[in-house]
Amino acid sequence: MSKGRFKIANTALFGVTAVTADTRHSFPRHTHDAFGVGIIRRGAQKSLSGRGVVEAGPGDIITVNPGEVHDGAPIGDHGRFWQMLYLLPETIAAATLDITDGGSGTFEFEHPVIRDARLAGRFRQLFATTTADDGAFLEGETGLLALVASVLRPRATAVATKSAGIRRAARLLDDDPARPATLGRLAQEAGVSKFQLLRAFVRQTGFTPHAYQIQRRIDMARRLIDAGSPLAEAAATSGFADQSHMTRAFVQRYGVTPGAYAAAIH
Repeated sequence: MSKGRFKIANTALFGVTAVTADTRHSFPRHTHDAFGVGIIRRGAQKSLSGRGVVEAGPGDIITVNPGEVHDGAPIGDHGRFWQMLYLLPETIAAATLDITDGGSGTFEFEHPVIRDARLAGRFRQLFATTTADDGAFLEGETGLLALVASVLRPRATAVATKSAGIRRAARLLDDDPARPATLGRLAQEAGVSKFQLLRAFVRQTGFTPHAYQIQRRIDMARRLIDAGSPLAEAAATSGFADQSHMTRAFVQRYGVTPGAYAAAIH
């Protein structure tokens, strides 16, 4: 299947990265460290989200929260074309502090798909402004703040209590994703059998333990690449057998190679 065309670019706004994609690629379950908000410009897709399975078509606003497990597959044979802005949590925190006039609390994108023609128009204008070669900084700041105020909501208090044992097992992978792990070690940490661990881990995190570990390794590799590490060094440090293994995992989840990603952000 064609991987399609992807373009990644830093913007003049702090902590805001623009991504354009035109692809038929089906993305497996993965997460991002950043908030994401975008628009489907052509085609349609079906995806898992924190609110269940959703569908988005032309003109729909799409969102994702940091750490939210999601995937994405095209509806139909012609793929889809979307534009996204990824915002660092620090950028969102600064915006919400301003919007709430110094108020505290945790905020999130409540709806994974938003059908609002007026909001879609504002996003298209913001994306055009932030990605223009001579993008107007003041206009971009204004548009970003208005958009965030429109779609961000206080995070609801979680009702379900997560298993402390599974949290401990996941933390082992969080703390040192490069370190080899076994089901037996994770199950011991969680205080359950290996079979119980598998079922509970997927239910609680959305990933199998192996997929969770790969995601954490990719997260680590991206941070190293962001900091300027050579690709081979980033692969080895984050626990991949070699650079080609990192490349396969990177492309599968994000549609671009680590080299293309590095070239776009540096």
